[in-house]
Amino acid sequence: MGSASDAPTLPSAGSQRTRGGALGAISKVPEITIYFWIVKLLTTAMGESTSDYLVYNINPYLAVILGGIGLVIALAIQLTARRYVAWIYWLAVLMVAIAGTMAADVLHIEFGVPYYASTTFFAVAVAVILVTWYRSEKTLSIHSIYTPRRELFYWATVIATFALGTAAGDLTAFTLGLGFFSSGILFVAVFAVPALAYWRLGLNAIAAFWTAYIVTRPIGASYADWLGKARNVSGLGLGDGPVSLVLAILIVGFVAYLTVTRTDTKEEQE
Repeated sequence: MGSASDAPTLPSAGSQRTRGGALGAISKVPEITIYFWIVKLLTTAMGESTSDYLVYNINPYLAVILGGIGLVIALAIQLTARRYVAWIYWLAVLMVAIAGTMAADVLHIEFGVPYYASTTFFAVAVAVILVTWYRSEKTLSIHSIYTPRRELFYWATVIATFALGTAAGDLTAFTLGLGFFSSGILFVAVFAVPALAYWRLGLNAIAAFWTAYIVTRPIGASYADWLGKARNVSGLGLGDGPVSLVLAILIVGFVAYLTVTRTDTKEEQE
């Protein structure tokens, strides 16, 4: 699924001239290919399983602190990078997945906020960020992430969508009683809606992208929980630790492939 591309009106600090003399911006995010969606789903799943493993196997407060520190470090590396680098970008996404899961769980477990309320809260947060982003930059295209301010809007949106997806997945699994596997099927069907609307009905590419992006979170989280959680809560009982380890191996493999082949990088000609 693609995203609409917006031509920059002013050169950024990281722009360079192409062969035709036009100014081409250096992207800080990957191109949207099938590999993007695969790694995105894997990181969402690993974020869920890793967060749960840490929270239930070490002091939960320490786990949250470590998740926050990891997120800050990963985002600092990403924000200071001059262009898109596969391992840097996906490390940041993974840490957002872990921290986003913890943020949504803290609201429910520590403060007793029901899942429907946290889902609504994070949905409003996503909407506010997107509206503010659009009013400021006049575009929500991820192909226009070539200035520091747009990148900050982008990562704020990503963090909010991960928290929203976590809360929504728990809402369907626990509050609505669907369980993990059925929740995963539900969100796969929801994911297909913007994809089909984009390809068949001409849905705006940016709207289709962000809708699908949000839904990938509960898909990955639902299936990670289904694999790792105990059978008495509708899981297979494989354990969060083993599930997280297998997902980490898969992510490293795909990111290594993307690093070598650069299939998710928009090559720029001097």
